[in-house]
Amino acid sequence: MTDETNGAGVSRFDVVIVGAGFSGLYMLHRLRRSGFSVRLLEAGSGVGGTWFWNRYPGCRCDIESLEYQYGFDDEVQRGWTWSEKYATQPEIRAYMEYVADKLDLNRDIQLETRVTSAVYDEDARQWAVATDGGTTFTGRFCVMATGSLSATRIPEFSGLESFQGRNYHTGDWPSDGVDFTGRRVAVIGTGSSGIQLIPIAAQQAEHLTVFQRTPNFTFPAGNRPIAKEEMDNVRSNFTELRDFAHRTRSGSFNESDTEPLADHDRAEALALLERAWNCQGPRLLSCFPDTMVNPETNDFVAEFVRGKIREIVQNPELARKLTPVGYPIGAKRAALDTNYYDTFNRPNTTLVDVREEPIERITPGGILAGGKEYALDDIVFATGYDAMTGALSRIDIRGRADVTLAERWKAGPKTYLGLQVAGFPNLFMMAGAGSPSVLAIVIRVSEQNVEWISQCLEAMRVKGVTEIEALPDAEEAWGRHVSDVAHATLFVRADSWYLGANVPGKPRVFMPYVGGLNRYSDACEKAAADGYSGFAFT
Repeated sequence: MTDETNGAGVSRFDVVIVGAGFSGLYMLHRLRRSGFSVRLLEAGSGVGGTWFWNRYPGCRCDIESLEYQYGFDDEVQRGWTWSEKYATQPEIRAYMEYVADKLDLNRDIQLETRVTSAVYDEDARQWAVATDGGTTFTGRFCVMATGSLSATRIPEFSGLESFQGRNYHTGDWPSDGVDFTGRRVAVIGTGSSGIQLIPIAAQQAEHLTVFQRTPNFTFPAGNRPIAKEEMDNVRSNFTELRDFAHRTRSGSFNESDTEPLADHDRAEALALLERAWNCQGPRLLSCFPDTMVNPETNDFVAEFVRGKIREIVQNPELARKLTPVGYPIGAKRAALDTNYYDTFNRPNTTLVDVREEPIERITPGGILAGGKEYALDDIVFATGYDAMTGALSRIDIRGRADVTLAERWKAGPKTYLGLQVAGFPNLFMMAGAGSPSVLAIVIRVSEQNVEWISQCLEAMRVKGVTEIEALPDAEEAWGRHVSDVAHATLFVRADSWYLGANVPGKPRVFMPYVGGLNRYSDACEKAAADGYSGFAFT
């Protein structure tokens, strides 16, 4: 099929992709290379996905830069040089712009185009994707590359509309930046975004007040420049490293075998954790392979970090409030930081524990919490996302018999292999619920998804098949497997956004696949090798 536009404002393509992040850009390249006509729709004014919108001060990736890049094209990776171990948001976005230019993707991307609905026409066997600009794009297939952490969320604080100062969300930061110099600033939330922002805001602000609900585990990033020799070594061995990464649980070049805690004496185990804390070994959560399945190992690692907090934070009461308790380390996404705990030793930084002093309301001049009003000029909501499903639930997606995806997922998201939902033919999702997504290096997951979907569409074209749909029984079986694997770990023992616990009323279902990228890839490959078992073709 060739793309065309008729007088009714409808543009026709083989495939419509939603989202210009890492998944969407590679999906566009791969399908176009296979001869499909494709249009990619993106709400932002530039490519980058989450790295377009997350522009807050201190924003960095918590995956090492040398691993946080595409692996599908050796020429692409050789043409880019990373400057730091953990790249900043501007550098990551510049990398994505480089890729889009290098592969000539921009000619098939329509920016500043927000998708409002996607409806399946059963007679025509195609998707009608409507946008806020009034144009409808139709495609035999629709691929949702909307990201797991893209639907920002601000809790319903009473009085927010009355606040006379400025307010921001870390996931939707002004493109021209924000200067906190000489201002009284509040940050609400101490997840990854808050942990990155807080040290920078404290350096700029006259006074910073941090409102914390649940203290988070965070470890030193140990950021540094990347040596030329290190960059050259990765460039020379990148294909082998990528192939190795795809066979690991985490999708990492650096994953290695380790020994359970029980195989070490106490001094050896503490020395291993100390090296990890000082960024001279594996990450803390990777020191022992049983950290997320053995409560005793988990407690040992958690108490090591708690001890570090008590060493760094000078005020014992403040250290107590900053110390995570009541949930396993790693069960909520742990963060990497630069001087986070040190920031609370500054005289211009105040911590408010909202479990002890709940936020009552936002006032015209600040925040009232625990009976005390904090005078503010700026409020930053580092309150996270409606993760995994939020970006999809904000689009009116309708499949067979006009059933909405929101209705199908009323009790929680169900997918087959994280790729399709029964009742929604020719609709694919990427790096979302039912896939390793946020529990592995997401670019490796995205690459796996892109390559599987592309090969599927190519196979359908050869066979003359026009429709593919997940079977309900396969979807149920995969959902049980995802749940069973999660419940064999400590991940389910915390009220995390992995479970949707940060969104009132959201069903408590563990959404990502804990089994690892390697096991997930094997399941996808087996389905394809068995003639796409678990899917129905028309």
